[in-house]
Amino acid sequence: MRVPVIPPDAAAASPAPRLPPAPVAATTIAAVHTAVPPHRYAQEDLTEPIGDLCLAPGADRVLLRRLHVSTGVRTRHLALPIERYAGLGDFGRSNDAWIEAGTDLGAEAVTGALREAGLEPADIDLLVCNSVTGVATPSLDARLVGRLGLRHDVKRIPVFGLGCVAGAAGLARVHDYLRGHPGDTAVLLTVELCSLTLQRRDDSTANLVAGALFGDGAAAVVARGRDAPGRDGDGPAVVATRSHLYPGTGHLMGWEIGATGFRVVIDAGLPAVVRDHLGPPLRAFLADHGLTVDDIGAWVCHPGGPKVMTAVTEVLGLPDDALNSARRSLAALGNMSSVSVLHVLQSHHGARRPEPGTWGLLMAMGPGFCSEFVLLRW
Repeated sequence: MRVPVIPPDAAAASPAPRLPPAPVAATTIAAVHTAVPPHRYAQEDLTEPIGDLCLAPGADRVLLRRLHVSTGVRTRHLALPIERYAGLGDFGRSNDAWIEAGTDLGAEAVTGALREAGLEPADIDLLVCNSVTGVATPSLDARLVGRLGLRHDVKRIPVFGLGCVAGAAGLARVHDYLRGHPGDTAVLLTVELCSLTLQRRDDSTANLVAGALFGDGAAAVVARGRDAPGRDGDGPAVVATRSHLYPGTGHLMGWEIGATGFRVVIDAGLPAVVRDHLGPPLRAFLADHGLTVDDIGAWVCHPGGPKVMTAVTEVLGLPDDALNSARRSLAALGNMSSVSVLHVLQSHHGARRPEPGTWGLLMAMGPGFCSEFVLLRW
């Protein structure tokens, strides 16, 4: 399935002012590839079928329909044809579907990223694999080693629990690894099949929001250490990273895990938390590198939802179009949890890359409540 690549903003492609000297890159992003399932639906074609799943017969659908219109999502891809969801029945069947579809999508994403980077599976030294929408032992990364032809001594790190922040946090941890192993090449794989967590006969606002907002997909990033063999490519360098947890906010986002699987927790107060807490740590992070918000020419932001993106724009004083690449990703594919920020990053590769010397900030937020910042330079 060919994934639509969103064009970056005009503002994101322009060189930023007052650029400090370029640092020696410890990590270079060689390729990003997003894969989505073949089952693509217009948002309006999902509203009533999702209502049939989540609501009791005859229930009022006013809120459901309003949410489907207001999310900013136009199309989404689902792991299964929509008519199959009613027959999943329990968590076991949903999780089996996650393993099957997730392994297929993960293989497609990694294969595409390696091809774009000009590398072979045997070139990979580390595979980090994240998902928060299913569980498996052996993990997805273990299942992919033989299928993709990775070396039997490849290092693997399966990650669970980071949610939407994992695309940014995973890239940050890959960078940490490559700083200590500069001759290595690593792959970050994120696989999120959010539709398989949808709770049947659950009319909670959080479940209805999830049914209106989230889509399914996978993304892989190939990252090279400073001394790794291979071509340089046209991706940015990772300059620095920072993590930040917001105390007292752990109840705002996550899962309640029970007999029916993963029941989503999304608090309506999240945009207010972003407004109250995002600005100071982000500005401090930039200041440590001699930068300000105005120096960032490419904003690579996880598209959590319209209200969250508006809060980010307002608290940082960004131009109205600064997060347009994230909004286009949301419209085309929905919120794919950890996959989405990597899809936005993909839009800044190839012919659409920013001018050399442009500073970028890749950022995401997720359960904890937390944020992750990755400073980039093209």
